[in-house]
Amino acid sequence: MSRMATHLITGAGSGIGAAVARRLHARGEELILLARDAGRAKELASHYEGARTLVADLADPDRISKSLGMQPMPEHLDSLLHIAGILDLGPIAELRPKTWHQQLNANLISPAELTRLFLPHLRAARGQVVFVNSGAGLNAHAEWGAYAASKHGLKALADSLRHEEHGNGIRVTSVYPGRTASPMQAKVHSQEGKEYDASRWIDPESVATTILMAIDLPRDAEINDVTVRPGR
Repeated sequence: MSRMATHLITGAGSGIGAAVARRLHARGEELILLARDAGRAKELASHYEGARTLVADLADPDRISKSLGMQPMPEHLDSLLHIAGILDLGPIAELRPKTWHQQLNANLISPAELTRLFLPHLRAARGQVVFVNSGAGLNAHAEWGAYAASKHGLKALADSLRHEEHGNGIRVTSVYPGRTASPMQAKVHSQEGKEYDASRWIDPESVATTILMAIDLPRDAEINDVTVRPGR
């Protein structure tokens, strides 16, 4: 009997991450959900029966290795799904270093560190890394500078990793969603001073479908980059 696939998901608490977690859980696959603290881990575990949790704060990448080193780690990992992220808008003229550090830490440096730590487990399974990027990772607009910089960096991380790990059988996919109905999008609209109407934007389930398509693709092929845009 073939073993059940194991997936590590960041950002499983809401939006795209929650949609992916629900779909994989419904398929009976093994989930490992990363949470920022023990309280959040308990909350996530209550939503997904049988799921395991790991605690590490993406806001503090320097401590991730130590945090995970004190917790049981999986023997193998079929996919590492980087879905968590934060966003704060503002013109370059007003962005302080703290805002840059926060977004670079959560959106770029922590995914890089998690990937480094889990590469042995991914190699053992000839697994896949999926980076949920953003349209801002391809084009930067006014007041999106810090976020876009973190996402442009995430694209570079994915591209380099793909070349480095191809020989180890690891597939690397970047997904670039446009505006998606989520708590993050509601926050963006608030910062932009606009009314938020979730019906105008991509349903997180549609992005989840794209991610599952990438990880379910037969091993004779891989999806490197895929852009998802609102269809309305």
